[in-house]
Amino acid sequence: MTPQTQPRFPIYIVSKGRADVATTPRVLDHMGTPYRIVVEPDEVDKYRRYFGDKVLELDMQYKSDYDLFWKYPPGAKTGPGPARNFAWDHSISEGHDWHWVMDDNIRVFARLTQNMRKPVGDGTIFWAMEDFSLRYENLAMSGPAYWTFTHSRTKLPVYYLNTRIYSCNLIRNDLDLRWRGRYNEDTDLSIRMLKAGWCTVQFNAFLQDKMNTQQMGGGNTEEFYASEGTTPKSQMLVDMHPDVAKISMRFSRVHHFVNYKVFTHGLIKKADWKPADENPYRFRLDESRWKQGWHKQYR
Repeated sequence: MTPQTQPRFPIYIVSKGRADVATTPRVLDHMGTPYRIVVEPDEVDKYRRYFGDKVLELDMQYKSDYDLFWKYPPGAKTGPGPARNFAWDHSISEGHDWHWVMDDNIRVFARLTQNMRKPVGDGTIFWAMEDFSLRYENLAMSGPAYWTFTHSRTKLPVYYLNTRIYSCNLIRNDLDLRWRGRYNEDTDLSIRMLKAGWCTVQFNAFLQDKMNTQQMGGGNTEEFYASEGTTPKSQMLVDMHPDVAKISMRFSRVHHFVNYKVFTHGLIKKADWKPADENPYRFRLDESRWKQGWHKQYR
């Protein structure tokens, strides 16, 4: 069996105000992994100077039609949700069953293997996550864990079942759901999937090193976090899901806590799924680039 080194489903990156500093597309370029980057019309030319024909212009009707959840005056900032919905529909228009959608500030993709976090040099990890996800008939979304929360000295399972998927999402396209809300769209979408009886999977075996909220200029930092802080985004999630979410103080700021333990349904394997006769994965590591500190240049 020939090892697969790139994803089978399309990758979309949503970005705003970060043409010169967005890290995710530059990391994927280094890995040789194809993607498209979705931006608003007034930034298309700027992004194309860096990313050429990989740039997709957002249909602004998606912003006009977007469900902000709370009532806002006309012209209110929407966050990345409209671009994510555009990417979802764009992948369907191309005939895909699933799609990836990623934030623009991921610095490294990595494996957790032999209790060590090791950066990778190609897209094999995306193929592997897809391969796992396609085994199950009731899995709606999956994605890698955060590097920050996956410590080398901590014993972890290969994945967590039925939790939120952040920043790098593999989503099946036939769901009767879409992104909504000005804040915490990923948490809200995860919860709505779980409430509908679907499962989600967060892989600890595969990692993303994403910059912290408000650490990079542009994006939601300039959209509203810089002036509003994080309290409204936590309150919105509580208003969306008062049965499982509450306000708490975490990481020295107002945050939210979600009780995912109420979602106890398990994965259902497809009847026709059969394991491969041999290991189809050959992960190419890229530790030298990590040691060079490339991932730190936009900090």
